[in-house]
Amino acid sequence: MRIDVPEGRHPIEYVWGEIVPEIGTAAANFSLSVYAHTTLGLREFEAARLRIAQVNGCLFCLDWRTDRGGEKVEESFPEAVTQWRTTDAFDDRTRLAAEYAERYALDHHGLDEDFWTRMTAHYSQPEIVELTMSIGSWLSFGRLNRVLGLDAVCVLPTQ
Repeated sequence: MRIDVPEGRHPIEYVWGEIVPEIGTAAANFSLSVYAHTTLGLREFEAARLRIAQVNGCLFCLDWRTDRGGEKVEESFPEAVTQWRTTDAFDDRTRLAAEYAERYALDHHGLDEDFWTRMTAHYSQPEIVELTMSIGSWLSFGRLNRVLGLDAVCVLPTQ
C-alpha cells in the first residue's frame, strides 16, 4: 500500500473518508450512486464494469460481482468480457458496453462515427450518458485503488 494507514484503521474508510473528507465523501457518494441508480441491464453494466477492472488491474474490482436482488452474472462472464469481440455469450448491447469501456479507457480519441452509429442504434442518449458516467467512475476510482495499493486490502465497509 502506498498510503500509510494508522494501525487499526480501515484502509478504504481512512483514504476515502478521512484524508480528504470533502473530496473522498463526494467520490464515494458518486461511486455508490452508479450502483444505486442505474437503469442499465445487469449484463451490460457488468460487461463495462469488468472491462474497466481488467484494464485497471484492480484486484478488488476484478473479484466483485454486482448483485441485483440476488441476481449476478454467470461464473464464465469475466472470461467472456475478456473475449468481448468474439464471444457468443453477448448480445449487441453487452458487446457494445464492453467495447465502449475498453475504448473509453484506452483510446477515447478513436471513438469514431462508426462506433457512435452502432452505439446509438442500441442505446438511448440517457443510457449513453449513464454508461459514460459509470465507466468514468470505475476507471477513476478503480485505478485510484490500484495505484495506491488499496485493491489488495479493499473490502467494502459495513454500514
